Amino acid sequence: MVKKWGFPLGGEWVKTDEVLEVRSPYDGSVVAEVCRPSAQHVEKAASAAVGAFETMRRLGSYERSGILEKVSAGIARRAEELSRALSLEAGKTIRDARVEVARASNTFKVAGEEARRIGGEYISLDWIPGSDGRFGITRRFPVGPVLGIAPFNFPLNLVAHKVAPAIAAGNSVVIKPASSTPVCALMLGEILLEAGLPAEAISVLPCKASVAEGMVADERFKVFSFTGSSEIGWRLKTLAGKKKVTLELGGNAAAIVDREVPLEGAAERCVRGGFSNAGQICISVQRICVQEDVYEPFVDLLVACTKALVVGDPIDEKTDVGPLIDRAAAEKTEQWVQKALKGGARALTGASRDGNLYQPTVLVDVVPKMEVSCCEVFAPVVVVTRFSEIEEAIEQVNDSDFGLQAGIFTRRLDAALEAFERLEVGGVIVNDVPTYRVDHMPYGGVKDSGFGREGLRYAIEEMTELRLLAFNTRT
Repeated sequence: MVKKWGFPLGGEWVKTDEVLEVRSPYDGSVVAEVCRPSAQHVEKAASAAVGAFETMRRLGSYERSGILEKVSAGIARRAEELSRALSLEAGKTIRDARVEVARASNTFKVAGEEARRIGGEYISLDWIPGSDGRFGITRRFPVGPVLGIAPFNFPLNLVAHKVAPAIAAGNSVVIKPASSTPVCALMLGEILLEAGLPAEAISVLPCKASVAEGMVADERFKVFSFTGSSEIGWRLKTLAGKKKVTLELGGNAAAIVDREVPLEGAAERCVRGGFSNAGQICISVQRICVQEDVYEPFVDLLVACTKALVVGDPIDEKTDVGPLIDRAAAEKTEQWVQKALKGGARALTGASRDGNLYQPTVLVDVVPKMEVSCCEVFAPVVVVTRFSEIEEAIEQVNDSDFGLQAGIFTRRLDAALEAFERLEVGGVIVNDVPTYRVDHMPYGGVKDSGFGREGLRYAIEEMTELRLLAFNTRT
């Protein structure tokens, strides 16, 4: 019998008559039932967050840090339970689910450390005549209730990236998890309350998107942090009014493979970066630009590594690639790949679907304007092109509406520095794939990939306001 979940709302667990069935992307079985909040519940959560902010902003840094450290420990204690729930609701392989859970625990641990060092600076103000004896200090202050909307692909850690910095900064927070993957967020709600977070400071609302839009427009929320598709993110920004907004949106990330690099290692990393979580990662390797002198041997290695992947039941320890999140995503992938093949592209492996499972696919002879190249596939599909000199590769990478991260495999310092200088992305990863991320680094993009930065210290800056105190010592 599946568990029926209520949701934490301003200090109490609420159950409603409207129930959402959470189904496994792999076999369609019901893995949980989740109560749906109404517009009235949303209103109550917003009011609770406003009241709780006055409590949160007065907590000492040691208190906020202590709560976050207890959350980190709570996640670690329930690691296997969380991993299984994540795998069942999101279709992520159990091995990758365990990695995500460990990362979420670390996210809260780092947030606990950062809560103790939200500092400011001393500024000399006596730069001009008439300002003798003057100096200033700055300090960051929490801004108010935070609204976070999280996606399905990392249903625990990307919720953590909204909640942890909000608490560290001294804000209250309301989270809207993805409707397809709300269970891990609800489990995190349990852990937060057990850790001693003031009860009204957290609400987890697995509501419909139409209901959540009211919160985006609600002026009582002072920060809106969204991770999801570009189309939805930019539209929600228009509703956000005067609040601070962080958007972490889509991408079609590229990896550059230069000459004279260890090709086997580069191919293995590109396979890992392209097909982990069935390619459902914003910085998943989608485009691979390979120097023409090493193109053929690299492609051979890439295809061999891809063919060795095990596709199937995500709960099976042997599985490397699980299903896409739902049938619509799988069918869209199938349509885009078939359209590319009809347009002259070739599939060296993959290009077939079985239900929500899509075989890891390597495409060549792709035209840049094909959807599999210029749009975000968000599926286990990579396209491989060739280039002559590094300048051409950089132009290929920049020929995109997106700019989240890019990777470059090279032994040449000048090539790495040129990539850093010219690539239109939020982060350049040298000698690894763009999929690389650790949770304390600044993370975010440019162009259609959004703006603002996640990563604990940087997200705290997004969720605080800088205030100046100026002194005149000669009165």
